[in-house]
Amino acid sequence: MTRAVDAVDTVDERVPVRRLAPLAAQHVLAMIAAPVSTVFLVGGTLRLAPAATASLLSAVLLMCGAGTLLQSLGLWRFGGRLPFVMLPGGAATALFLQIAEEHGAPTAVGSVLLAAALLLAVLPLYARVVRLFPPLVMGVTVLLIGIAMIRVAARLVTGPDGTGEPRAVLLAALTVAATCGAYVLLRGVWRQTSVLIGMAAGTGLAALTGLGGFAPPVLLPYGSPRFDLLAALPLLVFALTTLAEITGQTVLNSETVGRAPDPGRDVPRVARADALVSLAGGLFGTSLMVTSAENIGIGRLSGVRSRFVTAGAGVLLVALGLAAPVSRLLAGIPAPVVGGSSLVVYAVIAVMGVEMLRRAELGGTDAGTGAGRGTLVAALALAAGLLPLLVPELYAGFPAPARAVLGSGVVAGTLTAVLLTALPGLRPVARAGKVREAPGHGLSSAEHGDRLRGRV
Repeated sequence: MTRAVDAVDTVDERVPVRRLAPLAAQHVLAMIAAPVSTVFLVGGTLRLAPAATASLLSAVLLMCGAGTLLQSLGLWRFGGRLPFVMLPGGAATALFLQIAEEHGAPTAVGSVLLAAALLLAVLPLYARVVRLFPPLVMGVTVLLIGIAMIRVAARLVTGPDGTGEPRAVLLAALTVAATCGAYVLLRGVWRQTSVLIGMAAGTGLAALTGLGGFAPPVLLPYGSPRFDLLAALPLLVFALTTLAEITGQTVLNSETVGRAPDPGRDVPRVARADALVSLAGGLFGTSLMVTSAENIGIGRLSGVRSRFVTAGAGVLLVALGLAAPVSRLLAGIPAPVVGGSSLVVYAVIAVMGVEMLRRAELGGTDAGTGAGRGTLVAALALAAGLLPLLVPELYAGFPAPARAVLGSGVVAGTLTAVLLTALPGLRPVARAGKVREAPGHGLSSAEHGDRLRGRV
């Protein structure tokens, strides 16, 4: 079912420069908080020097711009030619930091490269792989990632020893309050930048001085990447789950701009661009880059659906990445401010997981169990995923391969959900008269399957 959209401009409409510039700036303002907060979360967690943080920010903005251009304009079989923007994945960043803390930053970089390569490798099998991650599995995965990320963000406030100074906790709390205040009081694009506004307010309250120097993007900033398949397992699993989210976002964006959704054609193109930019970004120290549908609201608001507007946003992002004063200014944001804003961002990720579970068909109550099949699957998967987060030493005595799987909450929970949903006795059954949603957004599972068959 294709939803008709009365667009002022079509997706291929060429917008005059005098209109394109402010429209492109709107898209940048709507998404800039994500790369900024992500970079400073990485910089704070890995204890990078201000110059190294500025260099990383420059690299991330350049990758965001290059990825946005690639998705908007397309090049051969890379890029969906839809008005997308590209961001560093918040959930992927959480896993990147988890690997970096446990195995070192070079291994985390190697994991990014392996995950991007895996994403490229499985695309010929896209229709089969995406069925492993129905909404129930995706909800468990996203919820566990959000919880893991909150713990990482909290360490920026408390410090590595877990003991927070009152001033740092107060600064983080004020940053959260400023973020919430901006979200409640502001409207439109400014409301979408509430996280960035909160960071600016927190930095002002900290009366920061001595911003440090600037360094351009550095190739292999953590040294030569190390490749460890077991250590990379969390990001490898996550790379596969992104196919479900890419499907939902591509369908939503296509419908919004008035193009008939064709996941079999467009999703592999979008995923190839994600993987290609992630491979390039990994060499500059970034985590996986992902295409985002955040900017779709701007298109709806302005009535302009042209992909050349987001291409203009890509050009602006590249310019920001090359602007030394911007990176130098942002590199000195205090860790508690980053931690406070990150708590908001990644708590939202956890809530998104809850929402996905709510939309999933958990099934009615089964006789003798007191719970629906989907409810039981979600409960067991969450238990498997939360145990290593709540009791980090639970699997300390196990062999290294087992620790790599069971010790990662995201991997353990996701694999448990995948395996349980594959069992006939526990597979959730849709209720009569109700159509189950497809991964990511409102495409029904029946439509999803029809559009996939024979199109890869």
